[in-house]
Amino acid sequence: MALDIKPTRSELINLKRRIKQTSSGYNLLKMKRDGLFHEFRILLSEMISAREELVGTFRDAVQAINLASSIEGGLSVKSAAIASSKHPEVEVSRRNIMGVVVPKVEGQNLKLSAEDRGLGMVGGSPYIDEAADSYSLLVEKVVKAAEMEATLKRLLEEIEATKRRVNALEFKVIPEMKEAQTFIQLRLEEMEREEIFRLKRFKNK
Repeated sequence: MALDIKPTRSELINLKRRIKQTSSGYNLLKMKRDGLFHEFRILLSEMISAREELVGTFRDAVQAINLASSIEGGLSVKSAAIASSKHPEVEVSRRNIMGVVVPKVEGQNLKLSAEDRGLGMVGGSPYIDEAADSYSLLVEKVVKAAEMEATLKRLLEEIEATKRRVNALEFKVIPEMKEAQTFIQLRLEEMEREEIFRLKRFKNK
């Protein structure tokens, strides 16, 4: 790098300014990386808990639907599902975490009332109600887990990208700029000594 620069005082001033700006950017990127990693660890802990809850909720839902089917009959359970006038919907939007755009997943019609389930058409059943409530809760947890998993993936991508930029600045860009600064300073000092020597020789003639 030193061979590609001009050893002038103006170049040295510009280089010092660039080193200062780059160092400030480096510090900001490190803060961003550390902040994102902190958010990632918190969300990862929440995701682990959410998955454990999801497994338990799924188990409960399966037990509830099996119980409803064994008592009320599979046909009644299927009829109750078909009679529902509304169905779960998922809407995906965006939110911001430390400058990183991550998905926000929201569910609609996840928990339906007895009327929306069309119970007036097939008759009510506490077992079918329990199964429906269990699966409504399961869908809610699936939606939440999906949002968390997508957010974790996006944060991890940004952490890796930021880490690469931090490493590039720390181990390549800034050291090369400082090397160039040292080269210019040494070259200017050498030129100054040569000039002094030349003036002395001229004076002694």
